[in-house]
Amino acid sequence: MDIEDLQTFVAVADAGGVSAGARRLGISKSIVSRRLFRVEAELGVQLLARTTRGAALTEAGITFRDHAARASAEIDAARETILPTGELRGRLRVAMPLSFGPTHFAPVLAEMARHHPQLHIHTSYSDRFVDLIAEGFDCAIRVGYLQDSNLIAKRVGPIYGKLVASPDYIKAHGSPETVEQLVNHQALMQGTEAWQFMDGDKIVTAQPQGRFKADNATALAAAAAAGLGIAWLPDCITHEYVASGALVPVMTRYPVPPGAAYVVRPPGQHPTRKVRVLIEMLIECFARNPDVWGV
Repeated sequence: MDIEDLQTFVAVADAGGVSAGARRLGISKSIVSRRLFRVEAELGVQLLARTTRGAALTEAGITFRDHAARASAEIDAARETILPTGELRGRLRVAMPLSFGPTHFAPVLAEMARHHPQLHIHTSYSDRFVDLIAEGFDCAIRVGYLQDSNLIAKRVGPIYGKLVASPDYIKAHGSPETVEQLVNHQALMQGTEAWQFMDGDKIVTAQPQGRFKADNATALAAAAAAGLGIAWLPDCITHEYVASGALVPVMTRYPVPPGAAYVVRPPGQHPTRKVRVLIEMLIECFARNPDVWGV
């Protein structure tokens, strides 16, 4: 049985349909359908029940999916062991934040692709937390403070941030001096998150309130520069605004605890060599360009 046919079946099973599986693999639906037909014909059983909403695994499909996934993973691992030293090939699917993924992380992926011409890199840029397993990603880059999960995380570098506001906002509303005063100001937030600050050796938490929210840090920086409120943002997003005077730091007596950038991947025994190389390149990027990250 062809390994690509097996991998296609696993992708369709996990994505929930032929169309979604084809998008995940980056191939046409007709190719996916032919591969599925070959797998079912060779096994002599129906693995997928086609529906108007996609495809559902039959009982046989549920059993076979786990075996097929393990076999595919073993073949991928075997291929890696016999490749020439340093050579990468195959496909790497990465989820990256939209806020500064295209500006700060994308050059690393471009360099990776340049050094490994047999490697296919597919990147999705979004500030939502993608489900790596359900959506078929090899890994994701996440920034800030990690939520508890069963994912395996590797820290690749520090991310520093601060509270900022525009001079016009401060002129109209004043500048908070303490964490308690912060609740009287308009906060620009991604959702209902809490903000943490350092008070000496202690971490104190504030529950900010505000009417302007966005799931993108670049949008929040623009809103802060427009005078809509106070934003809690990474330095790599705000450094140009601060350098030009469009934004100024506020409440500097209470610095923001450093966050970090992480590569997260689904649980498993060992990361693939592709993911390991990406991690190494990101660590080197942080070390080589500290000013870009506000280090």
